[in-house]
Order: sequence, then structure tokens, then C-alpha cells
Amino acid sequence: MKFGHVDAHALEHLHLELPADNPDNSRILNGRKAKKAKAYVGCAKWGRSEWVGIIYPDGTRPADYLRNYVNHFNSIELNGTFYQTKKDHIEAWTTIPDNEFKFCPKFHRIISHIRRLNGCEESTARFFDAIAAFGSLLGLPFLQVPENFSPKYFDRLQHYIRTVSGTIPYAIELRHEAWFSDGAVREQLYRLLEAQKVTLIITDTAGRRDCLHQRLTTNKAFVRFAGYGLHSSDFTRMDAWAEQIRCWMDNGLSEVYFFLHQKSEKDTIVSAQYMANKLNEVCGLNLKLPHFINQGAGM
Repeated sequence: MKFGHVDAHALEHLHLELPADNPDNSRILNGRKAKKAKAYVGCAKWGRSEWVGIIYPDGTRPADYLRNYVNHFNSIELNGTFYQTKKDHIEAWTTIPDNEFKFCPKFHRIISHIRRLNGCEESTARFFDAIAAFGSLLGLPFLQVPENFSPKYFDRLQHYIRTVSGTIPYAIELRHEAWFSDGAVREQLYRLLEAQKVTLIITDTAGRRDCLHQRLTTNKAFVRFAGYGLHSSDFTRMDAWAEQIRCWMDNGLSEVYFFLHQKSEKDTIVSAQYMANKLNEVCGLNLKLPHFINQGAGM
């Protein structure tokens, strides 16, 4: 994830602690621990040749990458659907994982980046029709709008959300600074997403701490975490996230999706292993952990 990237030497001079929990979250959650709260930890892609010989067996063919990925993770932040969404591909993918696995497909770029939420109801309907083929394996699809999509487009955002909500639950990632720096805009956004039951993505990246808003708009959380080459701050931040997720689960959070990003995909699987293990430890879960062929390669 390049968004909000900083050079590693700058990390020592930044405050990377998690902000305090947003007090409005007590309205969103019911205050009672969910009986079957679910946590999903994964990466953005399964088609990584760098993982052959590390978590994928030597000689693994690209056609078998997904079959191997699901042995290590219980979810995928599926960025490939940003470029292509074909129902026959999806139907083939769903034959591979067990029933606990979740796909979180990214909205197609025609919707978000080409038409920029303007007049794309038919495109959205086609996208929803395609991803419905995931069936019970569908997690929380996510819509990422461009960084230059500012609050001046609030009316367009509101129209789009009101038009398409109520079909398939989804999450949205907003990146322009004014969504979070302007208090009035921020509260208007939160009210809209609450009313339409759309989950606001929390993005944890060192160079854009404003996107670390800690505000839940549904009883689900979707976190996109950018690491810095397994810098010590990566692990400190993941430790804090495990504690925050435990607190949310104790108060009624039903699901959390936590997706790891690193510049090197070899580092991504190490941080994913660490985060899943930390959630097991702190939250009393039993998440699948990536298994490294060479045990010394993991954490």
C-alpha cells in the first residue's frame, strides 16, 4: 500500500500510537460481548510467486496458488476484482476454500475511479450480481474512492450510497484529508454511513494518521494496515490493534476484517502470522496461522 507511505528512517520521529476509542462507538455496539464474534486476517492477493518455497511448496503452479493460500489464511482482501469481475471466475474460486473462508472483493474501478460514483448504478448492479456468486464465502466487499474525491462530492456520495445500500453490506474507504479534518463534514459522513449501514474502513498507515479515525459506523470493523518492512513499530501497532479489537468484541463487535500490506510480500505473510497469533492470544480466538516451510522464516 503506497498510500500514506513514509521512509523507514522517519518512523522514529512519528507518533504511531492508536488514538483513543471514539466515544460514539458505544452507540454502535450494544455493550454485550458477541457470542460468536469472528475475526478475519489476510493479505491482498494470493497470486504471489515470492511465497513459493516459503509458504507455498516448491514447484507450486500459479493455478494452484489459491488452493495453497487458503491453507494459511481465512480471508483475502481481493483487489483483483478492481480490474476484472467475472462470475465464472468467482464460481471456480468458491470451490476451493472451506466454509469459514471469506472473500472481500474490491469494487470495480469503473464505479470508483472512472465514473467516480456518478451514474454507475447499473455497473454496481452488475458487480453485485457477480459477487453474489461467492454465496456464504462473501465477506465484506469494499469500495475505495480516489484520494482526490473530496467532500465537495458529498451529495454524489450520499446519492450513491442511498441508491445502492440495502442489497449487499459493504465497506468504504475515503482518503481525502477533508473528510476527517473538517468536524462538520466528518459528523455528516458518520451519520450517513450509520443510517445506511455502511462500514467505514480504518486505514492505519504512518503518513496519514487522520485516516486512523477509530470510528465504527456498523458493528463490523474493516482495517487496512500498512507495515514498514517489519520495523519494530509494525509489531507495536499490531499489539495495540489486538487490544482494541478485544475491547470492541467485548462490547458487541460481530466481525473484524484485518488485512496486512507491506512493500515486500515476503514481509506481508510474516506480519499476517504475527497479527493472527496475537488475536488468538489476546481475544481467545483460534485463527488459522500461516505455516512456513522453513519454520525460522516466520515469527
